[in-house]
Amino acid sequence: MKISYNWLKQFIKIDWKSEDTAALLTDLGLEVEIVEKYQSVKGGLEGIVVGHVLTCEPHPNADRLKITTVDLGDGAPVQIVCGASNVAVGQKVPVATIGSTLYDKDGNAFVIKKGKIRDAESHGMICAEDEIGLGTSHDGIMVLPADLKPGTSVAKVFKIENDEIFEIGLTPNRADAMSHLGTARDLRAGMLQKGTHVELITPSVSNFRVDKRILKIDADVKDNKLAPRYCGVTISGITVKPSPEWLQNRLKSIGLNPKNNVVDVTNYVLHELGQPLHAFDAAKITGKVQVKTLPAGTKFTTLDDIERTLHEEDLMICDDKGPMCIAGVFGGKNSGVTEETKAIFLESAYFNPVSIRKTAKRHTLSTDASFRFERGIDPTITEYALKRAALLIQEVAGGEITSDVIDIYPKKIEDFPVFLNYAKAAKLIGQDLPKETIKKILASLDIKVNSVTDAGLGLTIPAYRVDVQREIDVIEEILRVYGYNNINFTKKVNATMFNAPRTEDYKLQNVVASQLNAAGFHEMMANSLTSPEYIALSEMLQAEHNVAMLNPLSSDLSVMRQSLLFSGLEAVSYNINRRNADLKLFEFGKSYHKTESGYEEPKHLTLFVSGNRGTESWTTAQKPSDFFLFKGYINAILSRLGIDKAQSQPLVSDVFAEGIALMIGNVVLVEFGTVKKSVLKHFDIKQEVLFADFNWDQVLKLASNKIKFADIPKYPEVRRDLALLIDNSVSFESIYKIARQSEKSLLKDISLFDVYEGKNLPEGKKSYAVSFIIQDNAKTLTDEQVEKIMGKLQQNFEKELGATLR
Repeated sequence: MKISYNWLKQFIKIDWKSEDTAALLTDLGLEVEIVEKYQSVKGGLEGIVVGHVLTCEPHPNADRLKITTVDLGDGAPVQIVCGASNVAVGQKVPVATIGSTLYDKDGNAFVIKKGKIRDAESHGMICAEDEIGLGTSHDGIMVLPADLKPGTSVAKVFKIENDEIFEIGLTPNRADAMSHLGTARDLRAGMLQKGTHVELITPSVSNFRVDKRILKIDADVKDNKLAPRYCGVTISGITVKPSPEWLQNRLKSIGLNPKNNVVDVTNYVLHELGQPLHAFDAAKITGKVQVKTLPAGTKFTTLDDIERTLHEEDLMICDDKGPMCIAGVFGGKNSGVTEETKAIFLESAYFNPVSIRKTAKRHTLSTDASFRFERGIDPTITEYALKRAALLIQEVAGGEITSDVIDIYPKKIEDFPVFLNYAKAAKLIGQDLPKETIKKILASLDIKVNSVTDAGLGLTIPAYRVDVQREIDVIEEILRVYGYNNINFTKKVNATMFNAPRTEDYKLQNVVASQLNAAGFHEMMANSLTSPEYIALSEMLQAEHNVAMLNPLSSDLSVMRQSLLFSGLEAVSYNINRRNADLKLFEFGKSYHKTESGYEEPKHLTLFVSGNRGTESWTTAQKPSDFFLFKGYINAILSRLGIDKAQSQPLVSDVFAEGIALMIGNVVLVEFGTVKKSVLKHFDIKQEVLFADFNWDQVLKLASNKIKFADIPKYPEVRRDLALLIDNSVSFESIYKIARQSEKSLLKDISLFDVYEGKNLPEGKKSYAVSFIIQDNAKTLTDEQVEKIMGKLQQNFEKELGATLR
């Protein structure tokens, strides 16, 4: 938001430097991001003075040039070569002196220097109006009034305005500050706190009166919830033309392009008071003005010449023939003010913020009016702003007020009652502020004190402060005006000791995240909002379980996700499309489900692996990530959390081509596998993607809170290997379980170090090379003990699996 310092000074008499004012506004929460200088004419006509042409002779070496002598008011006339045909003795002309800067039509600067033109010296430049930014004509030099004194600054002659513009990064909650009046109101409060007493000066409308009652246009508001207040008045006999210089300068200073005097006044009042207005050509209104919604599918052409299809909830300003304007958002093509307009119906209203926001989003429109309406404007100044605009239109366009003011306001929007507790304020601020200081701050913010007790204050918050409706909001207001920098800090350091268990959610998340980071994973955070179309990719997801947004940003972000898979695949696709195909990603997040009993938000940990295992290197061959590597990551997570009794079973799912579920009893801890190609195709992913989904809530319940310690073994371990010929259907997990059951105390580790399928093996068979680590913590093992254990293992493999030694 741009605020003109000169404009601001019309509300508050202030002579501070702009830097000091910007600092105070920032302390008050209106963060000034930059202060820029503005000049109504670029360069401010600095160095350009009135010159008196004393002589004018033809140039001896050029037919079209003339050599002039010009008095610049300093007693030392200078010679200037001029090419204009209309230059003559006795004229008063604008002269750009040596060292001054001019700008061409593209805004490029050039400096006037002493020079020679066809062997004749030239000490400046006699200017045309387009050369100094005072017009567009280049037919000849600009001739000034004859009574001007040589040496007078041309900037003073044309009253060039120099201003400073505050660019304020306004937060969405500060609807009250979206105008020069609102900013001045905050500035006054801050200045009062600093001991500078100033009054807030508001424009007077005491001169408003009805001249003639000859053009009455009635209004009918069909739904007072959508338009709680609606005002209007007619003005006749106006002349639509360009605005006067002062009005154009005000609008240009804040980045607005002037249109015509009527439209410019509505924009001026919007930025002055924060009240949007709209002017209709009265001749184009048939019957009465109607504020209502229209059937869905109704066509309407807006000012930008785009035909839009209306929604049944869009509030419209209509006449007896049809729609004229999208209320609070955008005007219509066929009802606006033109140069032929002679009478207008001027509208000022308070529209429902939610309704305006939805309409603006639906039609992808964002205007200065909708920006303010959808955040909540001041309902008490609707009529005042209308009268202010009407008087300004009379001033710049002429005309007469030709109707009484219509003010449809059936139910007044009341101020908010709030009780402020002194003790709570002190606790939150961290310091006891004097009660009189609190009252003074509240008064400076237009917050009325209705009752005073030892415990606190009964307050009434003005309706325009839509962001101050709770006690905590009032405390924040007190604190920002008092000054965060003025709160004292104790020299004593206080610390609170909190002993959280090792299985606290955030602690385990940090443990697992560190482990995954060490394994080359990167943490990601996907949007919880997603597309309802993803329901079609999995029968496990049901449309009736969707948590839908009431006011979605777009159709692609209209529901909460039921699974973290699809938002993760969006990230995988995004990276692959940018030549980052070797991925290891993980995310902690929630899914959202609507059930018969309410809503559920289970927490998940998901892993995504795709592409090669590591970066390419001359020392290591590229090797793709596979299912077994992925399973190792998952087992390592469970092992790190002390969960070691999970059983695996095949998983049938419409998102996995191959999948496994790890369970304890009937509780599923994690489901993982290879994502189906049909699902990947939807995201334009052509390489294999491995996905795991941990039920994090269940993992937290089963995570061990105990740390087990063991002595470092004193006695050597023994390794024995077996090459087992087994059926293709036998898994290593079966071998692992049988080995553990066969020897529970001395068998320390079992590893699969080779798998062979192919030549020299019977059909339907494969070979597993398995290593066994045997160790006794109390003594050295003998050969007889080791052979006995290995014999038992071999016997059980033959009995349970039909395995034979190769």
